[in-house]
Amino acid sequence: MSDTKFDALCIGNAICDVFAHVEEDFLVQESLVKGSMRLIDTDEALRLYDKMGQTVRISGGSAGNTAAGIASLGGKPAYFGKVAKDELGDAYAHDMTATGVHFATPPLVNDIPTARSMILITPDGERTMNTYLGACTKFGPTDVDPDVVAASAVTYMEGYLWDPEEAKKAFLAAAHIAHKNGRKVAITLSDSFCVDRYRSEFHDMIRNGTVDLVFANEHELKSLYETADIETAISAARESGALTALTLGSEGAMAITRDEQIKVKAEKVDNVVDLTGAGDLFAAGFLFGLARSYDHQAACELGCLCAANVISHVGARPEKRLSTIAEQAGFEV
Repeated sequence: MSDTKFDALCIGNAICDVFAHVEEDFLVQESLVKGSMRLIDTDEALRLYDKMGQTVRISGGSAGNTAAGIASLGGKPAYFGKVAKDELGDAYAHDMTATGVHFATPPLVNDIPTARSMILITPDGERTMNTYLGACTKFGPTDVDPDVVAASAVTYMEGYLWDPEEAKKAFLAAAHIAHKNGRKVAITLSDSFCVDRYRSEFHDMIRNGTVDLVFANEHELKSLYETADIETAISAARESGALTALTLGSEGAMAITRDEQIKVKAEKVDNVVDLTGAGDLFAAGFLFGLARSYDHQAACELGCLCAANVISHVGARPEKRLSTIAEQAGFEV
């Protein structure tokens, strides 16, 4: 979209990811649900960190990962997210701007620290997340820069940010500005438990046109439409009127509208190391494709290429330039 400054504005929880490889028994001992995300307080964050063993620390957060992925493709992303004025917050801001993301949200200056998520990776590559939100909970309408929203082809928000009331207000304000300026609005459902908490509100946003594009995996889409059958969920998505970008793991991905239902194959990955960020990087490729006028099939294919790259190493952000990988695969970036 030639009249935009940014391919996408990503809004989410600015979180530092702390990774550790663990055995299945560790999850059992800690009474953790494999593959889930739970919110924890400061004491639990410190206790669990002490038991994790060797760790790797990387700036993350779902929407932040998507913004970093768009930048790696050679795109122009912006990001809204709240960090504290502390060591982790300064490092997070540095990481975002160093990757080419426009990030100018004012940091929080008080005794609430920057958020962090402790991600436990089992031998099969599945991740179980334990998240302390910290400064993220203070993101609100005053952090929405109208000029950035107006200049972004798509405003994209993670469902995880729907918990704090002020963040919800911020997203609705941004959605209004986006539509007023002829832009699109997208949301990723983030987690089936998140959908369980806010199903009716998500449905309302789809029905009333607040959201034009929905990102979901199979579990999230089935939760949204309260069915155990994925084909029933896909049919409901078609009837919703929104564009739905559905990820299906090793089965690939789909783009679903009233008029079409496109499915593409997943990229082959020889060694799945860490599934963290697969959905985030799929969204990066898809959003980049839409901003650059790809059709839905090509956007899905680029999303799958980005997802395949990120699951081949630890961490939810690219280790190599995705623009180079995409060009080698025949995409114009």
